[in-house]
Amino acid sequence: MAFFKKKNKAAEAESTGKDIKQLVLESLNDKLQGTLYDGCVIMPKGFTIDIQVGRNEVRDEVHLLQVIYIVKHDEFDEPIIEPVDSQGKTEEDAIKMSVEIFFGGLWHPLNQSTQKKNPTHISVNYLMQHYDFDMYAQSIVRIGVSNDKEPTAIMNFIKSEIPKFLGSKKYYWVRIFLAKYKDKEIVEVRINGTVCSTLHRYFKEYIESWGPAETFVSEKQYMIFVQREDDKCPFKKKLVIDAAKKTIPLMEACNSPEAYQEMMRQVEEFTEGNRALAAEIRIFIPEILAKLTMGYQEGDSLFLMQDDSNIEFKKTQLRSYFYIQQAVLDYLQKKPEKERVMKIVSNSVAFRELKKAHEAGHEPKDLFVPGTSYKIGLEDYKVW
Repeated sequence: MAFFKKKNKAAEAESTGKDIKQLVLESLNDKLQGTLYDGCVIMPKGFTIDIQVGRNEVRDEVHLLQVIYIVKHDEFDEPIIEPVDSQGKTEEDAIKMSVEIFFGGLWHPLNQSTQKKNPTHISVNYLMQHYDFDMYAQSIVRIGVSNDKEPTAIMNFIKSEIPKFLGSKKYYWVRIFLAKYKDKEIVEVRINGTVCSTLHRYFKEYIESWGPAETFVSEKQYMIFVQREDDKCPFKKKLVIDAAKKTIPLMEACNSPEAYQEMMRQVEEFTEGNRALAAEIRIFIPEILAKLTMGYQEGDSLFLMQDDSNIEFKKTQLRSYFYIQQAVLDYLQKKPEKERVMKIVSNSVAFRELKKAHEAGHEPKDLFVPGTSYKIGLEDYKVW
């Protein structure tokens, strides 16, 4: 009889995933007192929270759950993505723990920012520009740490460094994650989802002070930065990504100075006449492709060449940089032919420098580049 066929594992997992997602959303909505609508939790002040279930399994009679929380807002350039691992004796316990971690972690400073509760003023100055931010910080979320150990405000290790990474966006968020299991250490600092490797060294001494950990231990803290002024950037994210995507095939086809001049003209059309943005797209597509494909390590800095000097600032302070990077990542996901990629990469400064290093006997994987140097030949060039 075939009336009661057993579900295959994939179908069973898919069904379970849907069930657990609904349970997590209901628990999250009960905690936040929002509105469940179309598979999301809708909150006041324009926040929408979606979730994905990454793992849901039982091991040694312990329910292990990973929930990926996705927070969106009209003034965010990109959603905040927060993975949370939890466990419990029952599925319900694991769900409850996950929601509590999200609530006490990411949601706490976001909620503070909507109510403007106890902000700390952060002043940002770079390239003759000034921005004022309100900072909201959460309590530290600790897992596996003994209650005898007093909490340390881990954000203080980089509090003086963070303004160097803030630019013209309305919102910035910083996620600090430290973890240790036995002798293995994890230090990760993300700003708007981007790993900022040069900030990791500030936690080295602190995490080493934990000593060997026989069980997994971790500490996590979020900081939310909200600019006091409205966003005055003259272009939107979509414009940059669309223009960069249209530019890449033109770069693949460039085989003469005349073709390059025509490509420059078309990119300015793509950017609706914004010559500075067009120049950033032309410059950074080859450099980002080189970074992603050639295997060398690159720091968080940009170096703007003006006259005889290089002015250093951070990639997170140039709004177009990570928009262009997203377009490049989308391009690479389509698995273009190596020859097409190298046609673009060969125009990068990084490629030429790596070629010299290779001739001197150095391998790309052994090299660290502090950042990318670039020059914009416009008198009124402004970094957005």
